[in-house]
Amino acid sequence: MLNDAVLLVDLDGTLTEPAPGIISSVRWALSQVGVAPEPDDDLRWVIGPPMREMFARIGVPPADVERAVSLYRERYTGGAMFDATIHPGVHEALAELKRDGARLYVCTSKPHAYAGKIIAHFGFADLFEDIYGAELDGVRGDKGDLIAYILAQRGIDPERAVMIGDTPFDVLGARRNGIACVGVLWGHGEDRLALSNPAALCERPAELPAIVRGLLAR
Repeated sequence: MLNDAVLLVDLDGTLTEPAPGIISSVRWALSQVGVAPEPDDDLRWVIGPPMREMFARIGVPPADVERAVSLYRERYTGGAMFDATIHPGVHEALAELKRDGARLYVCTSKPHAYAGKIIAHFGFADLFEDIYGAELDGVRGDKGDLIAYILAQRGIDPERAVMIGDTPFDVLGARRNGIACVGVLWGHGEDRLALSNPAALCERPAELPAIVRGLLAR
């Protein structure tokens, strides 16, 4: 049983495949500030990092970053946030862990105001005790800062917590807070995750319960 275990679960790329809605919103925002990429640019990397950091990296001038963020949110909240699909088997795997006694919390760099709507829309609300994300002004947009906040708010023992996510941001944020991270490979793929050295890699959702139990049994 996992009665004292806590699972922090990423949203984008872990629960859902959000690329269509996110990338179309990024492209539109960039076009409005005059730095649109070529159509064939691979923008999947924009899923995961804090938004302001992402726009700066892609070439938006510092003076235009806040405008780009506002434009992105205008498009994204207008409906693009639901232009996503559920990763098959994830709900079932997390439900099994919850039945074993684990407490589950969403831990996403996305603003929690948006995350709550997405979680409800895609039928995940029954799994989670609460939803944690960044503030609209960027506070706790860094995954390490967000994990630290959740641990403090909930009085969680890091040795009984596991982060589940699909990017190096999840792995590095977890490590900074002394908790293990399962890197899931149905989001962004093995190369980026393997380089960040997570405690375990998970290829398919059906394998997740056994991997989590193994980490918490150490």
